[in-house]
Amino acid sequence: MGRHKKSINRPVMPDGKYNSPVITKFVTRMMLDGKKQTCLNVVYDALDKLKGKTDKEPLEVFLKALDNVKPVVEVKSRRVGGATYQVPVEIRDARREALAMRWMIAAARNRSGHGMAETLSAELLDAYNNTGTAYKKKEDMHKMAEANKAFAHYRW
Repeated sequence: MGRHKKSINRPVMPDGKYNSPVITKFVTRMMLDGKKQTCLNVVYDALDKLKGKTDKEPLEVFLKALDNVKPVVEVKSRRVGGATYQVPVEIRDARREALAMRWMIAAARNRSGHGMAETLSAELLDAYNNTGTAYKKKEDMHKMAEANKAFAHYRW
């Protein structure tokens, strides 16, 4: 039992251009050194580049890409006796979204290219098409959970 009060989830204000709270969360998670406006410009540039690459609405592509990367299950280490088992556990919606955003940002940062806006738009397009580094990370997590489903009875 925790000693502190449970933290409350505050509502997130939608962004100015697309009126979407998901983009605000993405920008906040991507931000470095408090430079929110720089990050916002990068995300908007990436979405504009997506508009040129696809015939669909950029926000729709962004949300679909994020949905494609969201994991359903993850494995957590559980020590039973002297052995440590990887136990598959279902993930809450908030954590699913957080993991997907984190993976997308990390994949875009590790990608070689001409600037963050370019690499982010390429990663979003790959995730939209069910390919790319972030999507592969989700698939690897699902494979690990599938391989360890025999230990599901150790769930807590």
